[in-house]
Amino acid sequence: MSAGRSRYDQAAKTQRITKFLVAARESAIDLNLKRFVFLRVLVSSWLTLPFCALVAGPTPAQTQERADILISGGTVVTMDSSRRIIDKGMVAIRGDRIIAVGPASELAGRFQAAQEISAANQIVLPGLVNTHNHAPMVLFRGIADDMALMDWLEKFIFPAEARNVSPEFVQAGTDLACLEMIRSGTTTYADMYYFEDKVAETTNQAGVRGVLGQTILGFPSPDSRNPEEALKYTERFIQRWRGSSLIVPAVAPHAPYTNSPETLRACKGLADKYGVPMIIHVSETRDEVRQIKAKYKTTSTQWLEKLGVLGPNVIFNHGVWLTEQDLGIIRRRGLGVTHNPESNMKLASGSAPVLRMLALGIPVGLGTDGAASNNDLDMFEAMSTAARLQKLVSGNPAALPAEKVVELATLGGARVLGLHKEIGSLETGKKADLITISTEPAHAVPMYNVYSHLVYALKGADVRLSVINGKIAMLDGVVLTLDEGKIKQKARIIQERVLSSLKSR
Repeated sequence: MSAGRSRYDQAAKTQRITKFLVAARESAIDLNLKRFVFLRVLVSSWLTLPFCALVAGPTPAQTQERADILISGGTVVTMDSSRRIIDKGMVAIRGDRIIAVGPASELAGRFQAAQEISAANQIVLPGLVNTHNHAPMVLFRGIADDMALMDWLEKFIFPAEARNVSPEFVQAGTDLACLEMIRSGTTTYADMYYFEDKVAETTNQAGVRGVLGQTILGFPSPDSRNPEEALKYTERFIQRWRGSSLIVPAVAPHAPYTNSPETLRACKGLADKYGVPMIIHVSETRDEVRQIKAKYKTTSTQWLEKLGVLGPNVIFNHGVWLTEQDLGIIRRRGLGVTHNPESNMKLASGSAPVLRMLALGIPVGLGTDGAASNNDLDMFEAMSTAARLQKLVSGNPAALPAEKVVELATLGGARVLGLHKEIGSLETGKKADLITISTEPAHAVPMYNVYSHLVYALKGADVRLSVINGKIAMLDGVVLTLDEGKIKQKARIIQERVLSSLKSR
């Protein structure tokens, strides 16, 4: 029994080992088969991936367009033809152009930007366009106030200019003016002064857009002994700056009463030759009206029309005392007019017929005039003053509503300067000139109507961001393109020189 049992146990053990080996072999075969199938599927997937990607399209990361700057989250006031206002909007910028404007919710995933800027609790607006300025005259700010224009000019301004204006003075003054304009939301301005080539250099370095006119007078000026010399200087100035991305050179005869008919014709000829604007003061005061009437038996506008110097490239500054016949000529010739309410009021020059000009379809823009007769370059003040003045003189509280005033300070001003196809509204393809204005200050809370806020509540000091030609000029209230401390220090040094020069008269 014992030997038989032993043989039985040995046979059972051998059978169990055999089954184990068979099962292990089958498992190995099954494992290898599974590995083979897995590898085959994997290789197949790799081979078909490009085709699948082609059919399905690129991944989300691949669809994003490149942008340099994204500004999002603010109330975007486009000033486009439909006057779109986009709550929590976005503006995308590439290079010097706007490449998209719309709700942030729609555009956020479309762009990958190098720099993203939050405009939460801010208004995003086209950069303001100051259509009339004498930028370096910020250095004469407050030099003489509370007097008539001719007294102000002949007793203070002309003597101060004769003793002080130089290339150095002009550079320092333009630096200060650009600093003030960037801080208060102006991205484009029109100028008329001396040594305008230096104005252009300084404005360009500050990153500000300018339509800059070289002044021409019928008597000696700080940069020219006579009008012939001034015209030669102006031609060189135009030749240098034509084609600049920021600077539009212009010819700027001071006024009909300070230039001869021959000089005025030569100015228009020069402007036409190079296809640039001609800027001129017209019908600013009663004194001018009387002088022109006594000398030429007509109005300034009609005299210029008789000389053949009017056309769509001509910009009239002020136009306070334009007659109905004058307005007909302006409309027919396609001129633009700059309205400077603060300066006109301060000098008691009068109030331009803005409502009538607009009714006739004449392009009108807002300006500050020079700081010597304003006394600042804040376009928010110009907007507020313009709206209130027209209500007062017309006796109609509905005259010149806030939305129209914002248009005059943006797209309307651009139209006067001949730049409306490039700036003045936030639209795809236009130049990237824009600002943001905080709605956080106490005087800005609450906000029911954005146009009302821009004209009647907000201030230049509320501007937080300035982008000009696609470049950031100011971020979070800090100007990046200018040295503020050095500019102010230089201005104070020049102030002492000016005071000393006037004492020695």
